[in-house]
Amino acid sequence: MIQTTTRRYAKTNMAWEALSRPDAVGRQAHTLLLMANGRRSEQELSLLLGSDVSELAYGLMEKGFLQNTAALTQPDADDDALAGA
Repeated sequence: MIQTTTRRYAKTNMAWEALSRPDAVGRQAHTLLLMANGRRSEQELSLLLGSDVSELAYGLMEKGFLQNTAALTQPDADDDALAGA
């Protein structure tokens, strides 16, 4: 069985402070910070924002606004069936 790491991001204290000042990080970054809750995957966040957020999320993580709460996941049995396993 293949295991994959799903990147999930959660706000840091610094991000919570930045949310009260949207101009401090820019509109798209502010929106990403609002939506990052530790449960949404990077892919889900990208779908919600309408564009790939990988670089933006990584940049916000490097600056201390987000933390990676990666979860080790195993594909469901349905995923194995779809993959022809």
